Amino acid sequence: MKIELNPQVDKYLIDGCMRCKFGGTPQCKVNTWREELETLRQIVLETGLKEEIKWGVPVYTGNGKNVATINALKESANIGFFKGVLLTDKHKILQQQGNLQSDRLVKFKNIEEIEKLKDVLKSYILEAIAIEKSGKKVEFKKNPEPIPDELLQAFEDEPAFKTAFYDLTLGRQRGYIIYFSQPKQSQTRTNRIEKYKQQIFDGVGLNDKYKC
Repeated sequence: MKIELNPQVDKYLIDGCMRCKFGGTPQCKVNTWREELETLRQIVLETGLKEEIKWGVPVYTGNGKNVATINALKESANIGFFKGVLLTDKHKILQQQGNLQSDRLVKFKNIEEIEKLKDVLKSYILEAIAIEKSGKKVEFKKNPEPIPDELLQAFEDEPAFKTAFYDLTLGRQRGYIIYFSQPKQSQTRTNRIEKYKQQIFDGVGLNDKYKC
């Protein structure tokens, strides 16, 4: 199998996350986990997925569909599955991040941990590819939480913001609703909405794993 490396991913591994304020500096998290990320990269590529850069991080696709990603958090290097909740997870290695309903991560602290699970990871990736080919969808839970008045007011004041919000996946909508509803003070709730308004316009979720 011929493996094609994407030069943008090479840049990511050298310079760091393109969406990180520390990108291109020693402080970027990618620098801490460069060898681990390169190891995960090779494992994913051996399954035949295409390597791309989306949201500033490596994303691996099959037939144009997002299947997996690799990324760095402060305390780990990770491989993520966009429909991880549908994986059988026989080895119980998947973790949920934040309120994301569909995505799941496997976190690593060193190369030895990755090498030990190399065959397992390949089997998970192949299962994720098969799930995507089957067309199986994640059944998202409806938002059980009431929408705060401040968010409803923001929708009324700016219809385009309402459109952007409801263009988000249900999981991302729910994450924002929970977060915006937490403060007891109305002004604090309003401030949170204003702070994340541009992020919502950009289609980015509150707990998206693509942030460094």
